[in-house]
Amino acid sequence: MSQVLSRTRIQDVDALRGFALLGILVVNITFAASGFPIHVADDPAHQSWLDQAVHWVSSTFVDMKFYLLFSFLFGYSFQLQVEAAQRAGAAFKPRMMRRLGGLFVIGALHGIFLITGDILSVYALIGLILLAMRRVRDRTALIVVGAIYAYLFITLGAAVLFMDSSAFLDPAGAVAAAQETTANLGGSFGDIVGEHVAALPTYGLSLLTVQGPTTLAAFLLGLVAGRRRLLANINGQEAVLRLIQLVGFVVGITGGMMYAAAGNGDTGSVLASVLTAPFLCAAYVATLLRIMHSDKGQDVRRVLAPAGQMALSNYLGQSVATMLIFTGIGFGLVGQVSPLETMGFAVAIFAVQVVLSHVWMNRYGYGPVEGVLRAITNANAPTWQRKTAG
Repeated sequence: MSQVLSRTRIQDVDALRGFALLGILVVNITFAASGFPIHVADDPAHQSWLDQAVHWVSSTFVDMKFYLLFSFLFGYSFQLQVEAAQRAGAAFKPRMMRRLGGLFVIGALHGIFLITGDILSVYALIGLILLAMRRVRDRTALIVVGAIYAYLFITLGAAVLFMDSSAFLDPAGAVAAAQETTANLGGSFGDIVGEHVAALPTYGLSLLTVQGPTTLAAFLLGLVAGRRRLLANINGQEAVLRLIQLVGFVVGITGGMMYAAAGNGDTGSVLASVLTAPFLCAAYVATLLRIMHSDKGQDVRRVLAPAGQMALSNYLGQSVATMLIFTGIGFGLVGQVSPLETMGFAVAIFAVQVVLSHVWMNRYGYGPVEGVLRAITNANAPTWQRKTAG
């Protein structure tokens, strides 16, 4: 019975990770489908009420939320790896250094050759900070999280009060740049890589100002949650889950609507989203946990868990799929697909990945890219453990 409960708790984490993959894909696919999101510009070809509604839904409920969940789960799993190394009597630091190094290389190749932007290389760099802080007390970790959000409140708030953002806006120039990027994404492989490389400075600025600090905060929250096994003692009936839903949805959706109302977003709307996104993220987690532990919702866990078990492979696979669908080396649909159709592609890609994940994980112990990263971590040749019947 205890083994069944333990497996259920592990599947909870995997299912949450699978759910996060869908949200990340809904965001990332827009950067493959058009050059306009890259340049934060409105596409004149897609300005119908339906297009605007899809943008509003994505901005309110998806944008800037799901990478936080993915980051939280990274920190949670990091702590589980620390404890596993302690039980095995293995040296944790050199293994994790190799793992982070491998993750950085995979992420860099991903961000250059497959899609604009990458989270893996960011995880690798910020993971070094998490590695250095792995022995800090829970109280210290939470103080750092608070300090990070105080820093964001002060810096973004100061920008709202004292900077004239309109001086930096050039809508016509942004549209022209977006059209050029769209054309290049529909061109040769060299054109595509050139666009990915050209976007790196802008992406790096975003990491320094917002995404990097919030990722570290989510890592640390996951670390603390992992130590306290907060996801290992859930039965779905906890009153705190309902409280998290109530507060999280109210605060998170309010902030998301403020972000969506600004269209491409000014500093004030970004600040609102940064401060409220963790609440909506927490509400999603509480909701999914309650569903998965209900009598009728256990199939949700079983459906999502395999995708989360091989999250790295699926994350990279999503970029391969969007590259083949949208860029010039594939079907070349870049710039030709509406926001609703783009979201439909995201759901379809994820559905295929869920099926393939079940097929793969029924035969093997870990995903294809996970096997490579595991070999780097352990400094040995990659092998893929086959599952035995029974």
